[in-house]
Amino acid sequence: MDYTSFFNKDLLPKHIAIIMDGNGRWAKNHNKPRIFGHKNGVLSVRDVVEGAGEIGLNYLTLYAFSTENWNRPKVEITALMQLLVNTISKEVKSLNDSNVRLLAIGDLQSLPGNCEKEMLKAIEKTKNNTGLTLVLALSYSSKWEIVQAVKKLAADVKNNQLDINNINETVFKNYLQTHDIPDPELLIRTSGESRISNFLLWQIAYSELYFTEKLWPDFRKEDLFKAIGDFQQRERRFGLTSEQL
Repeated sequence: MDYTSFFNKDLLPKHIAIIMDGNGRWAKNHNKPRIFGHKNGVLSVRDVVEGAGEIGLNYLTLYAFSTENWNRPKVEITALMQLLVNTISKEVKSLNDSNVRLLAIGDLQSLPGNCEKEMLKAIEKTKNNTGLTLVLALSYSSKWEIVQAVKKLAADVKNNQLDINNINETVFKNYLQTHDIPDPELLIRTSGESRISNFLLWQIAYSELYFTEKLWPDFRKEDLFKAIGDFQQRERRFGLTSEQL
């Protein structure tokens, strides 16, 4: 594929995060149960991950399941968890063939035992890959992450392992689950919704936001490339004026 019609490959962001929204509405539009939308959403994940690897993207983070999603109907959650287990176990070979390293952020211990087990196995089996790093946010919310970070930081202060006067943004970042991952320069959300939904709130402080009307099961690598092209047209000032850049 000729990517030059979409963006400049020499000016790629290092990290793109995606809120994959719209599976339920997509299923409803097809007169199918919600899990049908989630299954078709897996096809979009495969295509987008493939595209990200093809262009040499360093990091791709996908919001797969939030802490708030536990409040959904039990039948949907059970089907989602089983889909996740099956997908992870099936995709390990493909990830290794594509040199993709898998990571996960979130409260993994809250996942069903077999789900957490398959995730940790996949992470271990792909840990030496040097291409794209695919980060799955599972049972994740940014407020949860920040509270956990504050608890760890407070414990270190209490145990005299950290001087409170030395706490700054860099120190705090080291307590986040993403401490070894660069902040995303671009955040994409599908389905036409224009909100962040408790996702990477600390990390996206200066991210460019891109919203598309496409429902996630219809989103493909070409849509990712278009979002990158839009990103490259923006002037990123980080609080400065245009003249200062």
